[in-house]
Amino acid sequence: MRRVAAPRAAPLVLAALSLLLAERCGADGGASSLSERVIWAVNAGGDAHTDVHGINYKKDPLEGKVGKASDYGMRLPILRSSPEDQVLYQTERYNEDTFGYEVPVRDEGEYILVLKFSEVYFAQSQQKVFDVRLNGHVVVKDLDIFERVGHSTAHDEIVPFSIKRGKLSVQGEVSTFNGKLTVEFIKGYYDNPKVCALYVMKGKPEDVPKLQPHPGLEKRDEEEEEEEDPELGEDGVKKSASTAAKNPVRSGPRTPNPYAADNSSLMFPILVAFGVFIPTLFCLCRL
Repeated sequence: MRRVAAPRAAPLVLAALSLLLAERCGADGGASSLSERVIWAVNAGGDAHTDVHGINYKKDPLEGKVGKASDYGMRLPILRSSPEDQVLYQTERYNEDTFGYEVPVRDEGEYILVLKFSEVYFAQSQQKVFDVRLNGHVVVKDLDIFERVGHSTAHDEIVPFSIKRGKLSVQGEVSTFNGKLTVEFIKGYYDNPKVCALYVMKGKPEDVPKLQPHPGLEKRDEEEEEEEDPELGEDGVKKSASTAAKNPVRSGPRTPNPYAADNSSLMFPILVAFGVFIPTLFCLCRL
């Protein structure tokens, strides 16, 4: 019986080992699939860099051609970014006019454009505001980095798009695709457009690695959600509207009504004039 059971148990052991190896291979493949799906990546204004996800960023191809490279952010720690990848947000390329990058794309499918920014110079909003275009389509409108996340803080803009049958589809708009993506940073009224790093990958928005959480930003997002969705009362009416109507917010003490004051002081001159007029009239009549 033992000789018969051993051969029967061998296939089960081999099957278990095969499943274990498959799981490990799958895990390894998932870890490296992100870098494999990235078809193009550039560290704008900086040197080549490989991030913690295995994405290989090339040295900026616009060096010496368009715009200016800046490493002003190297003196600052960047919030929401891992220490190993802060360089991606510390260097940048900017230009006094519209500038951009061309990305060759051969295959059709679903893609993601990831744009990396960090405001390391200005310390208030409305100092640097610009748009981003993808093949003529405005995909980021009025980007004010400081207003979005504050100073020296990483910020990613994620733009999904698709290429099918010679057509580029992005944010509900469609245009003819000729094999190249043109990512442009548009000169606006407030300072110069810029970018810290960018890459294009196959996949969906949920495949893009998330930045580290920022307590201040999360709190602000929660407050905005509360403003957009006020609580409802038992009758289904928004509480915020009724509360605001019953208890208006005042900026200071109530101003007294000047017309509610006592008018007796106004009558005194009239009485004096009347008292002088009567005797004068009586004297004139006797004459």
